[in-house]
Amino acid sequence: MTGARILIVDDEKAIRDGLHKILEAEGYQAELSHNGYSAVEKLQDTEFELVITDLKMPGMDGMEVLNAISILQPNVPVIFITGYSTVEKAVEVMKIGAFDYLPKPFTPRHLLEKVGKALEHRAFLLEGQSPIRHLSEQIEGINIIGQSAAMKKVFMRIDQVAPTDSTVLITGESGTGKELVARAIHQLSPRRSKPFIAIDCTTLVENLLESELFGHVKGSFTGAIQTKTGLFKVADGGTLFLDEVSNITPPIQAKLLRVLQERVITPIGSTETIPIDIRLIAATNRDLKELVEDGAFREDLVYRLNIVPIHLPPLCERNGDLNLLVTHFLKKHAEEIGKDIQGMAPGAMAVLKNYPFPGNVRELENIIERAVVLAKNRLILVEDLEIKALPRTEPEPPADRIPESADELKWMKKKLREDAVKPLEQAFLLAALERNDWNVTRAAQEVGMLRPNFQSLLKKQGISVKERGLKG
Repeated sequence: MTGARILIVDDEKAIRDGLHKILEAEGYQAELSHNGYSAVEKLQDTEFELVITDLKMPGMDGMEVLNAISILQPNVPVIFITGYSTVEKAVEVMKIGAFDYLPKPFTPRHLLEKVGKALEHRAFLLEGQSPIRHLSEQIEGINIIGQSAAMKKVFMRIDQVAPTDSTVLITGESGTGKELVARAIHQLSPRRSKPFIAIDCTTLVENLLESELFGHVKGSFTGAIQTKTGLFKVADGGTLFLDEVSNITPPIQAKLLRVLQERVITPIGSTETIPIDIRLIAATNRDLKELVEDGAFREDLVYRLNIVPIHLPPLCERNGDLNLLVTHFLKKHAEEIGKDIQGMAPGAMAVLKNYPFPGNVRELENIIERAVVLAKNRLILVEDLEIKALPRTEPEPPADRIPESADELKWMKKKLREDAVKPLEQAFLLAALERNDWNVTRAAQEVGMLRPNFQSLLKKQGISVKERGLKG
């Protein structure tokens, strides 16, 4: 299987370079990662046919990398490199899901034999596999509605990650349903009989949030009139969901990092560490990597939170889901209120189709609930919606149009920011391409971006390398 893409993960440069040289000489495409965190980032953006990873590494070790692979790219075989050549160690790594192991020192011939067998095994597995798994009835039962391609990716990722204990980071705009996805993961997990505890990190000031999460002992601060059990301990055995995790302060970020690394907590005012058994799911509507660049968020914590990412698309990108959602919310709220609502008038549906939904699914549900309350007929009419049909593109200049609602203001501000940034992004991309003879790979490397992210930005700005007749 010459040409297969292989990821090499090792903290020793000599090992990485040696493996790279052997594999490239045989026609394989080898990519290198110096630690587990870097490997997980690559696995999120690039498909591989095989991963070769050291078993013992600082930070995230090979076992954690294997766990991430089982979720992000479950059909990719893993070969462990280990300094232990005992039969017991071989049996242990095979039991946890590795395809094989490679004891140090090894010869090029030995390595290539292992690689060939692993790739053959992967090809055999893929022959009998269905192209895509549909969402399970269990997920449908908790009302995650959608059949768009974007949502099918979400459903598949939920199915993959739910049976594991891996930390999950859910990203997406406000109103896209991040907590609903977190609850789905919990309900489909082995922890379903234990508590699901959710906390919004924006609602409490730092000292109160710290007390809520970690607990405190009586007298540890003014107002601590009795000992309090923290939510980490309340969720023991279950799942703790931290919504808008980007809002936690640096001191709490440090304590959260320790929890993820050591699985213990220390209540405020106590010196006693308490072991906990939880599954952590975090969510944010902000870009954590941008916050890292601004010095507002710890990079090592981002790595720990972002083991398995799930991105929820905005409603405007969920082609084909609007009708399903409208039907679902109409039925739900008509039954709750006790009205006989048969559907939407054509004009009302046309208004919804032309509305940008800055508040996403949450805003759509609010609109439908209000319309059901106001409706005087069996069909929802335009006037029942109490929204205006805003255009999806090319908003009117603010000087000519003043927003009449908070939603309109939010949407127009977003469009103005996008319009302002567009020429800067285009100039940035074109300059990088020009400096690198329009080679996308070299341009991405020069500016410090992953190639898939660079390509995504090119697509967003409508810049085509192929149209220029040049290689990318």
